[in-house]
Amino acid sequence: MNTGDAAQQANESADPLRDAVRAGMPAGLDELAALVAIPSVHDPAVQSLDDCRRVAERVRGAFDGLGLTSRVVTTSNGSQAVLATHPAPPGAPTVLLYAHHDVQPAGDLAAWTSDPWTLTERQGRLYGRGAADCKGGVVTHLVALRALLDVHGSFPIGLVVVVEGSEEQGTDGLEQYVSTHAADFADVDTAVVMDAGNAAVGVPALVTTLRGTAFVELRVRALHGNVHSGMFGGAAPDAIATLVALLATLRDDAGDTTVDGLEASQTWDGLPYDADRFAADAGLLDGAVPIGSGDPASQVWARPALTVVGIDAPAVAGSSPSVQATAGAALNLRVPPGVDPAAAGELLVAHLLRRAPAGVEVTARVTGTGDGFRATAGQYSSAFRSALASSYRVSSVGSLGGGGSIPLCATLERAIPGVEVILAGVSEPAANVHAPDESVDPSEIEHMALAEATFLAGLGAAGS
Repeated sequence: MNTGDAAQQANESADPLRDAVRAGMPAGLDELAALVAIPSVHDPAVQSLDDCRRVAERVRGAFDGLGLTSRVVTTSNGSQAVLATHPAPPGAPTVLLYAHHDVQPAGDLAAWTSDPWTLTERQGRLYGRGAADCKGGVVTHLVALRALLDVHGSFPIGLVVVVEGSEEQGTDGLEQYVSTHAADFADVDTAVVMDAGNAAVGVPALVTTLRGTAFVELRVRALHGNVHSGMFGGAAPDAIATLVALLATLRDDAGDTTVDGLEASQTWDGLPYDADRFAADAGLLDGAVPIGSGDPASQVWARPALTVVGIDAPAVAGSSPSVQATAGAALNLRVPPGVDPAAAGELLVAHLLRRAPAGVEVTARVTGTGDGFRATAGQYSSAFRSALASSYRVSSVGSLGGGGSIPLCATLERAIPGVEVILAGVSEPAANVHAPDESVDPSEIEHMALAEATFLAGLGAAGS
Protein backbone atom coordinates (compact mmCIF):
# COMPACT_ATOMS: atom_id res chain seq x y z
CA MET A 1 0.00 0.00 0.00
CA ASN A 2 1.42 3.43 -0.90
CA THR A 3 1.30 6.41 1.41
CA GLY A 4 -1.43 8.16 -0.62
CA ASP A 5 -3.79 5.19 -0.24
CA ALA A 6 -2.96 4.95 3.45
CA ALA A 7 -3.65 8.65 3.97
CA GLN A 8 -7.01 8.27 2.21
CA GLN A 9 -7.96 5.37 4.48
CA ALA A 10 -6.87 7.37 7.53
CA ASN A 11 -8.85 10.38 6.34
CA GLU A 12 -12.03 8.31 6.01
CA SER A 13 -11.79 7.30 9.66
CA ALA A 14 -10.41 10.53 11.05
CA ASP A 15 -13.24 11.36 13.46
CA PRO A 16 -11.64 9.59 16.46
CA LEU A 17 -8.47 11.60 15.86
CA ARG A 18 -10.50 14.78 15.40
CA ASP A 19 -12.24 14.15 18.70
CA ALA A 20 -8.96 13.35 20.45
CA VAL A 21 -7.29 16.50 19.13
CA ARG A 22 -10.23 18.64 20.20
CA ALA A 23 -10.22 17.05 23.65
CA GLY A 24 -6.49 17.70 23.94
CA MET A 25 -6.64 21.38 23.03
CA PRO A 26 -7.27 22.78 26.54
CA ALA A 27 -4.17 21.04 27.89
CA GLY A 28 -2.26 22.15 24.80
CA LEU A 29 -3.19 25.79 25.28
CA ASP A 30 -2.26 25.58 28.94
CA GLU A 31 1.15 24.33 27.81
CA LEU A 32 1.38 27.19 25.31
CA ALA A 33 0.69 29.71 28.09
CA ALA A 34 3.43 28.16 30.23
CA LEU A 35 5.92 28.26 27.34
CA VAL A 36 5.09 31.86 26.38
CA ALA A 37 5.64 32.89 30.00
CA ILE A 38 9.34 31.99 29.70
CA PRO A 39 11.14 34.74 27.69
CA SER A 40 13.47 32.40 25.83
CA VAL A 41 15.43 34.88 23.72
CA HIS A 42 18.78 33.28 22.89
CA ASP A 43 20.74 36.51 23.16
CA PRO A 44 22.51 37.30 26.44
CA ALA A 45 22.50 40.99 25.55
CA VAL A 46 18.69 40.90 25.71
CA GLN A 47 17.69 38.16 28.10
CA SER A 48 19.28 35.76 30.56
CA LEU A 49 20.09 32.46 28.88
CA ASP A 50 18.76 30.78 32.00
CA ASP A 51 15.31 31.30 30.47
CA CYS A 52 16.35 29.32 27.39
CA ARG A 53 17.57 26.50 29.59
CA ARG A 54 14.32 26.55 31.56
CA VAL A 55 12.14 26.34 28.47
CA ALA A 56 14.29 23.56 27.00
CA GLU A 57 13.84 21.49 30.15
CA ARG A 58 10.09 22.08 30.11
CA VAL A 59 9.86 21.00 26.46
CA ARG A 60 12.01 17.95 27.17
CA GLY A 61 9.72 16.99 30.05
CA ALA A 62 6.62 17.34 27.87
CA PHE A 63 7.91 14.92 25.23
CA ASP A 64 9.33 12.62 27.89
CA GLY A 65 5.84 12.47 29.34
CA LEU A 66 4.60 11.00 26.06
CA GLY A 67 6.95 8.05 26.42
CA LEU A 68 9.66 9.32 24.09
CA THR A 69 13.31 9.09 25.06
CA SER A 70 14.17 12.76 25.52
CA ARG A 71 17.31 14.73 26.23
CA VAL A 72 18.70 18.24 25.99
CA VAL A 73 21.90 18.72 23.98
CA THR A 74 24.08 21.82 23.99
CA THR A 75 25.05 22.88 20.48
CA SER A 76 28.20 24.67 19.33
CA ASN A 77 26.68 28.13 19.88
CA GLY A 78 25.68 27.30 23.44
CA SER A 79 21.98 26.84 22.71
CA GLN A 80 19.94 23.95 24.08
CA ALA A 81 18.14 21.73 21.59
CA VAL A 82 15.63 19.11 22.70
CA LEU A 83 15.91 15.71 21.01
CA ALA A 84 13.24 13.06 21.60
CA THR A 85 13.04 9.69 19.85
CA HIS A 86 10.84 6.62 19.57
CA PRO A 87 11.81 3.53 17.53
CA ALA A 88 9.78 2.65 14.47
CA PRO A 89 7.62 -0.47 14.51
CA PRO A 90 8.72 -3.06 11.92
CA GLY A 91 8.12 -1.80 8.40
CA ALA A 92 7.04 1.69 9.46
CA PRO A 93 8.84 4.88 8.43
CA THR A 94 10.52 7.34 10.78
CA VAL A 95 9.32 10.95 10.83
CA LEU A 96 11.28 13.93 12.14
CA LEU A 97 9.12 16.61 13.77
CA TYR A 98 10.73 20.05 14.09
CA ALA A 99 9.94 23.29 15.91
CA HIS A 100 11.96 25.81 17.95
CA HIS A 101 11.53 27.09 21.49
CA ASP A 102 13.55 30.32 21.22
CA VAL A 103 11.76 33.55 20.29
CA GLN A 104 12.43 37.04 19.05
CA PRO A 105 12.89 39.81 21.65
CA ALA A 106 9.69 41.56 22.64
CA GLY A 107 11.12 44.94 21.67
CA ASP A 108 9.24 48.06 22.78
CA LEU A 109 6.84 46.88 25.47
CA ALA A 110 4.72 49.99 24.96
CA ALA A 111 3.91 48.77 21.44
CA TRP A 112 2.18 45.67 22.84
CA THR A 113 -1.48 45.78 23.77
CA SER A 114 -0.86 43.21 26.52
CA ASP A 115 2.20 41.77 28.25
CA PRO A 116 4.20 39.82 25.61
CA TRP A 117 5.06 37.11 28.16
CA THR A 118 1.46 36.48 29.23
CA LEU A 119 -0.70 34.55 26.77
CA THR A 120 -3.77 36.76 26.45
CA GLU A 121 -7.03 36.07 24.61
CA ARG A 122 -8.67 38.85 22.58
CA GLN A 123 -11.49 38.24 20.14
CA GLY A 124 -10.60 34.59 19.76
CA ARG A 125 -6.88 35.03 19.14
CA LEU A 126 -4.11 34.31 21.66
CA TYR A 127 -1.45 37.03 21.98
CA GLY A 128 2.11 36.63 23.24
CA ARG A 129 5.67 36.40 21.98
CA GLY A 130 6.19 32.95 20.47
CA ALA A 131 2.48 32.11 20.41
CA ALA A 132 2.80 31.40 16.69
CA ASP A 133 6.57 31.44 16.09
CA CYS A 134 7.26 28.84 17.21
CA LYS A 135 5.99 27.71 20.60
CA GLY A 136 2.66 27.22 18.84
CA GLY A 137 4.51 24.73 16.64
CA VAL A 138 5.86 22.89 19.69
CA VAL A 139 2.34 22.62 21.10
CA THR A 140 1.00 21.43 17.73
CA HIS A 141 3.38 18.46 17.85
CA LEU A 142 2.40 17.71 21.45
CA VAL A 143 -1.34 17.80 20.75
CA ALA A 144 -0.93 15.62 17.64
CA LEU A 145 1.16 13.00 19.42
CA ARG A 146 -1.15 12.89 22.45
CA ALA A 147 -4.10 12.32 20.10
CA LEU A 148 -2.25 9.47 18.38
CA LEU A 149 -1.64 7.82 21.74
CA ASP A 150 -5.26 8.31 22.80
CA VAL A 151 -6.61 6.68 19.63
CA HIS A 152 -3.95 4.06 18.82
CA GLY A 153 -2.39 3.38 22.20
CA SER A 154 1.10 3.65 20.74
CA PHE A 155 2.99 5.45 18.01
CA PRO A 156 2.53 3.68 14.66
CA ILE A 157 5.71 5.24 13.24
CA GLY A 158 9.24 6.04 14.37
CA LEU A 159 9.81 9.53 15.71
CA VAL A 160 12.70 11.94 15.95
CA VAL A 161 11.56 15.20 17.54
CA VAL A 162 13.89 18.20 17.30
CA VAL A 163 13.08 21.45 19.12
CA GLU A 164 15.80 24.01 18.40
CA GLY A 165 17.01 26.68 20.81
CA SER A 166 18.54 29.41 18.62
CA GLU A 167 16.69 29.48 15.29
CA GLU A 168 15.84 33.15 15.57
CA GLN A 169 19.47 34.22 15.90
CA GLY A 170 20.56 33.06 12.45
CA THR A 171 23.43 31.06 13.93
CA ASP A 172 24.25 27.46 13.03
CA GLY A 173 24.36 25.55 16.32
CA LEU A 174 21.74 22.97 15.40
CA GLU A 175 22.91 22.73 11.79
CA GLN A 176 26.41 21.84 13.00
CA TYR A 177 24.99 19.30 15.43
CA VAL A 178 22.97 17.56 12.71
CA SER A 179 25.97 17.58 10.35
CA THR A 180 28.28 16.02 12.94
CA HIS A 181 25.68 13.55 14.29
CA ALA A 182 24.24 12.43 10.97
CA ALA A 183 23.98 8.83 12.21
CA ASP A 184 21.33 9.96 14.73
CA PHE A 185 19.10 10.98 11.82
CA ALA A 186 19.96 8.29 9.28
CA ASP A 187 16.62 6.46 9.63
CA VAL A 188 14.49 9.56 8.98
CA ASP A 189 12.32 9.23 5.88
CA THR A 190 10.50 12.56 6.02
CA ALA A 191 10.55 15.69 8.18
CA VAL A 192 7.60 17.86 9.17
CA VAL A 193 8.91 21.35 9.91
CA MET A 194 6.18 23.10 11.92
CA ASP A 195 7.54 26.63 11.50
CA ALA A 196 5.72 28.02 8.47
CA GLY A 197 2.05 28.84 7.99
CA ASN A 198 -1.07 29.18 5.90
CA ALA A 199 -2.37 31.78 3.46
CA ALA A 200 -5.05 32.80 5.97
CA VAL A 201 -6.90 31.33 8.93
CA GLY A 202 -8.71 28.24 7.65
CA VAL A 203 -6.93 28.27 4.28
CA PRO A 204 -4.28 25.51 4.44
CA ALA A 205 -1.13 25.48 2.33
CA LEU A 206 2.31 23.96 2.21
CA VAL A 207 5.31 26.27 1.87
CA THR A 208 7.55 25.06 -0.94
CA THR A 209 10.38 27.61 -0.94
CA LEU A 210 12.25 29.62 1.68
CA ARG A 211 14.61 32.51 1.16
CA GLY A 212 18.07 32.34 2.65
CA THR A 213 19.29 35.08 4.96
CA ALA A 214 22.43 37.01 5.85
CA PHE A 215 22.83 39.40 8.78
CA VAL A 216 25.30 42.26 8.36
CA GLU A 217 26.47 44.77 10.96
CA LEU A 218 27.45 48.19 9.58
CA ARG A 219 29.50 50.71 11.62
CA VAL A 220 30.51 54.29 10.79
CA ARG A 221 33.07 56.46 12.62
CA ALA A 222 33.46 60.03 11.34
CA LEU A 223 35.14 61.86 14.27
CA HIS A 224 37.06 61.14 17.45
CA GLY A 225 34.05 62.41 19.39
CA ASN A 226 30.84 64.42 19.06
CA VAL A 227 31.26 68.13 18.39
CA HIS A 228 28.99 71.20 18.52
CA SER A 229 26.84 71.38 15.37
CA GLY A 230 26.92 75.19 15.35
CA MET A 231 30.70 75.40 15.54
CA PHE A 232 31.59 72.46 13.29
CA GLY A 233 28.46 71.38 11.39
CA GLY A 234 28.75 71.79 7.64
CA ALA A 235 32.46 71.04 7.45
CA ALA A 236 32.85 68.14 9.88
CA PRO A 237 31.77 64.73 8.50
CA ASP A 238 28.60 63.43 10.11
CA ALA A 239 28.39 59.72 10.97
CA ILE A 240 24.60 59.60 10.85
CA ALA A 241 24.46 61.39 7.50
CA THR A 242 27.07 58.97 6.15
CA LEU A 243 25.06 56.01 7.44
CA VAL A 244 21.87 57.32 5.81
CA ALA A 245 23.68 57.86 2.51
CA LEU A 246 25.08 54.32 2.54
CA LEU A 247 21.69 52.81 3.34
CA ALA A 248 20.09 54.82 0.54
CA THR A 249 22.26 52.99 -2.01
CA LEU A 250 20.59 49.67 -1.15
CA ARG A 251 17.23 50.39 -2.77
CA ASP A 252 16.29 52.10 -6.03
CA ASP A 253 13.41 54.47 -6.68
CA ALA A 254 11.04 51.58 -7.44
CA GLY A 255 11.89 49.91 -4.15
CA ASP A 256 13.97 47.05 -5.57
CA THR A 257 17.04 45.91 -3.62
CA THR A 258 20.25 47.10 -5.26
CA VAL A 259 23.33 45.26 -4.00
CA ASP A 260 26.18 45.17 -6.49
CA GLY A 261 26.37 41.74 -8.11
CA LEU A 262 23.08 40.43 -6.68
CA GLU A 263 20.34 39.58 -9.18
CA ALA A 264 17.01 41.19 -8.24
CA SER A 265 14.61 40.53 -11.14
CA GLN A 266 13.37 37.00 -10.40
CA THR A 267 9.66 36.13 -10.65
CA TRP A 268 7.43 33.84 -8.60
CA ASP A 269 5.65 31.11 -10.59
CA GLY A 270 3.40 29.68 -7.85
CA LEU A 271 0.17 30.95 -6.31
CA PRO A 272 -0.16 34.74 -6.67
CA TYR A 273 -0.32 37.22 -3.81
CA ASP A 274 -2.94 39.85 -4.64
CA ALA A 275 -1.66 43.39 -4.10
CA ASP A 276 -4.73 44.51 -2.15
CA ARG A 277 -4.54 41.47 0.10
CA PHE A 278 -0.83 42.03 0.62
CA ALA A 279 -1.49 45.66 1.55
CA ALA A 280 -4.03 44.55 4.15
CA ASP A 281 -1.85 41.70 5.49
CA ALA A 282 1.22 43.93 5.80
CA GLY A 283 -0.66 46.87 7.32
CA LEU A 284 0.16 49.38 4.58
CA LEU A 285 -1.17 52.89 5.13
CA ASP A 286 -4.33 53.96 3.32
CA GLY A 287 -3.59 54.56 -0.35
CA ALA A 288 -0.13 52.96 -0.23
CA VAL A 289 0.84 50.21 -2.68
CA PRO A 290 3.51 47.47 -2.39
CA ILE A 291 6.98 48.64 -3.38
CA GLY A 292 9.21 47.10 -6.03
CA SER A 293 8.97 46.53 -9.76
CA GLY A 294 7.53 43.02 -9.39
CA ASP A 295 4.25 41.66 -8.09
CA PRO A 296 4.07 41.11 -4.31
CA ALA A 297 4.69 37.35 -4.56
CA SER A 298 7.90 37.93 -6.53
CA GLN A 299 9.04 40.65 -4.17
CA VAL A 300 8.61 38.61 -0.98
CA TRP A 301 9.22 35.04 -2.19
CA ALA A 302 11.54 35.15 -5.21
CA ARG A 303 13.73 38.26 -5.01
CA PRO A 304 16.36 39.51 -2.57
CA ALA A 305 15.17 41.98 0.04
CA LEU A 306 17.30 44.26 2.21
CA THR A 307 15.78 45.42 5.50
CA VAL A 308 17.30 47.79 8.03
CA VAL A 309 16.36 46.10 11.30
CA GLY A 310 18.19 48.33 13.77
CA ILE A 311 20.06 51.63 14.00
CA ASP A 312 22.48 52.93 16.62
CA ALA A 313 21.96 56.68 16.87
CA PRO A 314 20.76 59.11 19.54
CA ALA A 315 17.04 59.00 20.25
CA VAL A 316 14.99 62.03 19.26
CA ALA A 317 13.98 62.64 22.86
CA GLY A 318 16.94 64.13 24.70
CA SER A 319 19.11 64.60 21.62
CA SER A 320 21.55 67.50 21.54
CA PRO A 321 22.68 69.72 18.62
CA SER A 322 25.91 67.82 17.98
CA VAL A 323 27.61 66.32 14.94
CA GLN A 324 27.62 62.62 15.74
CA ALA A 325 30.93 60.80 15.70
CA THR A 326 29.58 57.26 15.34
CA ALA A 327 26.51 55.43 14.05
CA GLY A 328 25.61 51.88 13.11
CA ALA A 329 22.96 49.69 11.57
CA ALA A 330 21.91 46.04 11.60
CA LEU A 331 20.92 44.78 8.17
CA ASN A 332 19.00 41.67 7.17
CA LEU A 333 19.37 40.45 3.60
CA ARG A 334 16.96 37.80 2.32
CA VAL A 335 17.90 35.92 -0.85
CA PRO A 336 15.95 33.41 -2.97
CA PRO A 337 16.67 29.68 -2.78
CA GLY A 338 19.70 28.73 -4.84
CA VAL A 339 21.62 31.87 -3.85
CA ASP A 340 24.42 31.32 -1.33
CA PRO A 341 23.53 33.62 1.60
CA ALA A 342 27.15 33.83 2.79
CA ALA A 343 28.26 34.98 -0.67
CA ALA A 344 25.34 37.41 -0.84
CA GLY A 345 26.31 38.80 2.55
CA GLU A 346 29.85 39.40 1.35
CA LEU A 347 28.49 41.16 -1.74
CA LEU A 348 26.56 43.47 0.60
CA VAL A 349 29.68 44.12 2.69
CA ALA A 350 31.70 44.92 -0.44
CA HIS A 351 28.92 47.18 -1.75
CA LEU A 352 28.98 49.24 1.45
CA LEU A 353 32.77 49.45 1.80
CA ARG A 354 33.11 50.47 -1.83
CA ARG A 355 31.01 53.55 -1.11
CA ALA A 356 32.75 54.66 2.08
CA PRO A 357 33.64 58.36 1.75
CA ALA A 358 37.25 59.42 2.18
CA GLY A 359 38.18 60.26 5.74
CA VAL A 360 35.34 58.25 7.31
CA GLU A 361 35.88 54.78 8.79
CA VAL A 362 33.27 52.32 7.57
CA THR A 363 33.28 48.69 8.71
CA ALA A 364 30.85 45.95 7.78
CA ARG A 365 30.77 42.25 8.56
CA VAL A 366 28.50 39.26 8.11
CA THR A 367 27.32 38.16 11.56
CA GLY A 368 25.15 35.18 10.61
CA THR A 369 23.61 33.32 7.69
CA GLY A 370 20.89 30.78 6.97
CA ASP A 371 20.42 28.72 3.82
CA GLY A 372 17.41 28.99 1.55
CA PHE A 373 15.39 25.95 0.58
CA ARG A 374 13.23 24.50 -2.19
CA ALA A 375 11.05 21.53 -1.22
CA THR A 376 10.93 18.39 -3.34
CA ALA A 377 7.41 17.08 -3.88
CA GLY A 378 6.88 13.36 -3.30
CA GLN A 379 4.72 10.73 -1.65
CA TYR A 380 5.06 12.18 1.84
CA SER A 381 4.12 15.74 0.93
CA SER A 382 1.21 14.35 -1.10
CA ALA A 383 0.04 12.42 1.96
CA PHE A 384 0.38 15.51 4.15
CA ARG A 385 -1.67 17.55 1.66
CA SER A 386 -4.41 14.92 1.89
CA ALA A 387 -4.27 15.09 5.68
CA LEU A 388 -4.51 18.90 5.56
CA ALA A 389 -7.50 18.75 3.21
CA SER A 390 -9.22 16.30 5.57
CA SER A 391 -8.47 18.36 8.68
CA TYR A 392 -9.59 21.68 7.22
CA ARG A 393 -12.40 20.03 5.22
CA VAL A 394 -11.32 21.60 1.93
CA SER A 395 -11.00 20.06 -1.51
CA SER A 396 -7.41 21.04 -2.23
CA VAL A 397 -4.31 22.53 -0.61
CA GLY A 398 -2.19 25.14 -2.36
CA SER A 399 1.50 26.01 -2.29
CA LEU A 400 3.07 29.20 -0.98
CA GLY A 401 6.52 30.71 -0.92
CA GLY A 402 8.14 31.64 2.35
CA GLY A 403 10.02 34.87 2.79
CA GLY A 404 11.66 33.68 5.99
CA SER A 405 14.50 31.24 6.51
CA ILE A 406 14.69 27.89 8.31
CA PRO A 407 18.33 26.82 7.93
CA LEU A 408 17.71 23.29 9.19
CA CYS A 409 15.77 22.36 6.03
CA ALA A 410 18.81 22.49 3.76
CA THR A 411 20.94 20.87 6.47
CA LEU A 412 18.56 17.90 6.66
CA GLU A 413 18.69 17.42 2.91
CA ARG A 414 22.48 17.33 3.01
CA ALA A 415 22.64 15.05 6.06
CA ILE A 416 19.89 12.59 5.03
CA PRO A 417 20.00 11.66 1.34
CA GLY A 418 16.51 11.40 -0.11
CA VAL A 419 14.68 12.90 2.87
CA GLU A 420 11.47 14.73 2.01
CA VAL A 421 10.99 17.95 3.99
CA ILE A 422 7.45 19.22 4.52
CA LEU A 423 6.91 22.85 5.58
CA ALA A 424 3.74 23.68 7.49
CA GLY A 425 2.79 25.74 10.53
CA VAL A 426 0.29 27.71 12.56
CA SER A 427 1.30 31.21 11.45
CA GLU A 428 -0.63 33.24 8.88
CA PRO A 429 -0.47 36.94 8.00
CA ALA A 430 -2.55 38.08 10.99
CA ALA A 431 -0.10 36.34 13.37
CA ASN A 432 2.26 39.34 13.14
CA VAL A 433 5.32 37.24 13.95
CA HIS A 434 8.58 39.07 14.84
CA ALA A 435 6.51 42.14 15.74
CA PRO A 436 4.46 43.51 18.64
CA ASP A 437 1.15 41.75 19.33
CA GLU A 438 2.24 38.44 17.85
CA SER A 439 -0.69 36.04 18.06
CA VAL A 440 -2.09 32.69 16.99
CA ASP A 441 -5.58 31.57 16.16
CA PRO A 442 -6.08 28.43 18.26
CA SER A 443 -8.08 26.85 15.44
CA GLU A 444 -4.87 26.76 13.42
CA ILE A 445 -3.15 24.74 16.15
CA GLU A 446 -6.13 22.38 16.29
CA HIS A 447 -6.40 21.88 12.53
CA MET A 448 -2.64 21.52 12.04
CA ALA A 449 -2.38 19.05 14.93
CA LEU A 450 -5.18 16.97 13.41
CA ALA A 451 -3.48 17.06 10.01
CA GLU A 452 -0.21 15.89 11.55
CA ALA A 453 -1.88 13.14 13.57
CA THR A 454 -3.78 11.96 10.48
CA PHE A 455 -0.59 12.01 8.43
CA LEU A 456 1.33 9.97 10.99
CA ALA A 457 -1.52 7.49 11.38
CA GLY A 458 -1.64 7.06 7.61
CA LEU A 459 2.08 6.36 7.42
CA GLY A 460 1.69 3.76 10.14
CA ALA A 461 -1.11 2.09 8.17
CA ALA A 462 1.07 2.07 5.05
CA GLY A 463 3.83 0.29 6.93
CA SER A 464 1.61 -2.36 8.52
